[in-house]
Amino acid sequence: MSSSIHIPTTQTAAVIENPGPNGTVRINNSHPVEAPGKHEVLVKLEYSGICGSEVRAMLGWGNYRPVIGHEGVGIVVTTGENVSESILGQRVGVKWLHSACGLCAGCKTGSSNHCANPVFTGLHVQGTLQQYVIADSRYLTRIPDGLRSELASPLLCAGLTMAGGIGKLDNHIPSDGWVVVQGSGGGLGHIGIQIATKLRGYKVIAVDSGASKRELSLQCGAQFFIDFATENVEERVKEITGEGAHACLIVSGAEAAFELAPKLVRNGGLLAIIGLPPATFTVPMTASLFAVKALTVTGVMVGTEQQMVELLEQAAAGIINPMVQVEDFSETPRIFEKLKNNEVTGRIVVRIPA
Repeated sequence: MSSSIHIPTTQTAAVIENPGPNGTVRINNSHPVEAPGKHEVLVKLEYSGICGSEVRAMLGWGNYRPVIGHEGVGIVVTTGENVSESILGQRVGVKWLHSACGLCAGCKTGSSNHCANPVFTGLHVQGTLQQYVIADSRYLTRIPDGLRSELASPLLCAGLTMAGGIGKLDNHIPSDGWVVVQGSGGGLGHIGIQIATKLRGYKVIAVDSGASKRELSLQCGAQFFIDFATENVEERVKEITGEGAHACLIVSGAEAAFELAPKLVRNGGLLAIIGLPPATFTVPMTASLFAVKALTVTGVMVGTEQQMVELLEQAAAGIINPMVQVEDFSETPRIFEKLKNNEVTGRIVVRIPA
């Protein structure tokens, strides 16, 4: 069933071409519009964030779909089989997790974000860098009234991922513990600082490089900023904390960040792996280091549906404030190049053509 909105057969989309070292992103004005199937809806998108992890698709680091993107906000305009028409006209968010199997141990315990057989937006199905996207109605997120769509967009991945990562610290480190955020001035890092300081009360040491990222990190609540390009990060962290931080969130995808992280935490510390370097990269930590420092290492892909709801409510209340730069959709190829070169502070969101 469709709303009164006219649904075209073709649309404008940003398409990955020749994925690999010389991969590019091209704007295609005649990309087909798909029809929703069982449990699915068609969403007419208003905004989509562009995640730094999606540069992996352009570089050929995974078998992604031609249209990527997983931070889309828009209006449901068509429903497929087994979907109530009451969802028509609702403003929703389309996230990285397109759908889960509902049968595995993770799904049965309410952790669909740990599904053994997930379907991901932009990887297994077409993503949100297009005018219309197919979404599974069971895994959509309703956007609260009062929260602007362009601000909700980066919370669907960047925010949810950091909520999941910081949730890993609960019951593991002191309530006023020191937390290092590597990659603090990017799309994930600056939201993570706000969650850690405003919602948890942790003391954050931000690590990144450049004046703009220093300013944003401190503005978001970090107690200290260390520029890895000009300062000795290990020495500075130990000067500030004494023995090292209680936890380190490795948000950066740079290999050097993974090499440095174990040196930044104290004995009994926690390392949360969030950033995504090339799949061939192996974290350079010896087994003896794990034992001697009694380290805990955890991986984070995304948070839970409950964390998503809570984060959007906190943003609607003005507690969490993503730093968003809105660009025209036509700028998408240039934005990918900026992300590839680590030239983006905060998060860039593109306005989808009407």
